[in-house]
Amino acid sequence: MIDLFNYSRRPTSTVHIGALDMGSDFPVRVQSMTTTNTNDTEACVRQAEEIIRAGGELVRLTTQGSREAENLKNINAGIRGDGFQTPLVADVHFNPHVADVAALYAEKVRINPGNYVDPARKFIKHEYTDEEYVAELQKIEDRFVPFLNICKEHHTAIRIGVNHGSLSDRIRNRYGDTPEGIVESCMEFLRICKKEHFDDVVISIKSSNTVVMVRSVRLLVATMDKEDMHYPLHLGVTEAGEGEDGRIKSAVGIGALLADGIGDTIRVSLSEEPAAEIPVAKHLVDYFARRKGHLLIPATANKDFDWLRPQRRDTVAVGNIGGDHVPVVISSHQKDETEVVSNIDQRPDYIYLGSEKPRQFKAGQDYIVDYNVYDAWNSDPATTGAHLWPIFPVMAMPLMAAIKADRKFLVLQFGTPAEEYLACLKAHPEVVVVCTSNHQNRLGDQRALVHEMMNAGVKNPVIFAEMYRHSAKEKEDLQLEAAADLGALMIDGLTDGIWLLNDGDISEQTLDETSFGILQAARLRTSKTEYISCPGCGRTLYDLRDTIAKIREATKDMKGLKIGIMGCIVNGPGEMADADYGYVGAGPKRVSLYKKQVCVEKNIPEEDAVEHLLRLIKSEELKK
Repeated sequence: MIDLFNYSRRPTSTVHIGALDMGSDFPVRVQSMTTTNTNDTEACVRQAEEIIRAGGELVRLTTQGSREAENLKNINAGIRGDGFQTPLVADVHFNPHVADVAALYAEKVRINPGNYVDPARKFIKHEYTDEEYVAELQKIEDRFVPFLNICKEHHTAIRIGVNHGSLSDRIRNRYGDTPEGIVESCMEFLRICKKEHFDDVVISIKSSNTVVMVRSVRLLVATMDKEDMHYPLHLGVTEAGEGEDGRIKSAVGIGALLADGIGDTIRVSLSEEPAAEIPVAKHLVDYFARRKGHLLIPATANKDFDWLRPQRRDTVAVGNIGGDHVPVVISSHQKDETEVVSNIDQRPDYIYLGSEKPRQFKAGQDYIVDYNVYDAWNSDPATTGAHLWPIFPVMAMPLMAAIKADRKFLVLQFGTPAEEYLACLKAHPEVVVVCTSNHQNRLGDQRALVHEMMNAGVKNPVIFAEMYRHSAKEKEDLQLEAAADLGALMIDGLTDGIWLLNDGDISEQTLDETSFGILQAARLRTSKTEYISCPGCGRTLYDLRDTIAKIREATKDMKGLKIGIMGCIVNGPGEMADADYGYVGAGPKRVSLYKKQVCVEKNIPEEDAVEHLLRLIKSEELKK
């Protein structure tokens, strides 16, 4: 059972992958995947070694067919000849025979339960009788066991890699497009592994939707525990995208699990050069490793909190905070800051001024000011049209009743004497808690305060304030850490707002944009167009990165849309369930367009496809 408050790695078995061991007490391993054609030995060796030199501990290559699987022998020999012992992983879809061949030449083979024996999904509806369903499971076992025997003979590990975007029609019809269906798709294969005493198994459950990904992995861990399985886990957010958005989205999903000690290897899937993924993955791994051995957090979980199926915490709305409102963003803009936020949907809801009065107050803007200047400033004619609200440190709680305001903020940490602050909150439902922490295990400490409030029946909203110390050149580190720290708190349903602070020269506009990016990555608040783009691999059928750039530029002002950009058919239509429109490789330099999961235009020449996508979006949006 996961300890919500005290960090420790989830106990797992050890898996042997060539010269590398994974799980148990071994470090969390980082990996990436080549984007080269697996038939091109020289290109694959070159790119694999770029990944290895960047710090990658496993390298995955796509194997569409037996020819590509056979060529792993040459690629493996090339890498070994250059003095590297890094294991190679074959990525197999649709053809179990290819997995059999790949097991001869790779140290690990990834198979996808959604298309290993089940046919490629067509999103058809079919009701299976119990007898028919059992017969389908037997077909899987009959085909899977010979593969396991090959792996045993050649000491090849496997990864059972479930993708939300490629669940079989059989699973979708029986369980729906749900975490339960995702987990069962995996468990069908794990039960065979256990029955056959095959232990070199790693598991992954991925989705472009961070909430689905985290909840599914949590449920998988609980399900495996019930069935006495303790296999290591591979973490990743599939089709995360590129740039800051891709990094933030990956950190939200992966961080939410690493923070609870779950995960034995990670891949950050970015639509960039494969080696660029490694520093991001390494930073996340190192960041959470620092929590090992922290001071005990003596907290009690709320009996009604469900870690597997969390719901948003029930709160009383204070103005636009809590209740059914989307989480707010607080910013700490300095009084003379002149930065202009170009995206109106990414302007902070509240600006903290402290005790420094700005040259001019903006009409309609909400400001948070120190309690000791609130009365004077609130009566100043210069503030006409602006809204001021006082904030109190914990030592000023006794003064709270003396200040009249419909909205107040109170800064709290876990460890504040509960009888004092809980009595205050019960007497002042207009108070919003600003939860801070300087504990080594920030997640556990902040969780502890909210669970203490829940146990006391207190329903004041909670904003999580996270402080960092990074220079401008470390902007990416801050974005990764903030997204990772907030991931589990958002998935848990505890977040009514976020407030990022930094002791350094990172601009407030960057902090604001990061805050909104984190909320969007957790599916809590949409403030811009979202791109669900795959990282590319040897299956990619067009110039992925150039296409992403063109589509982003042409659609950047279409707020609220999710656009999927997929290199091939493997996850394309499946991930369209989470996108409004999809652009999917259909053949060499050919593209098909989707609306949700429905293909609406096939085999468009690559040079015309972006124009066709924009025409589709505009015509469909005009109908609304």
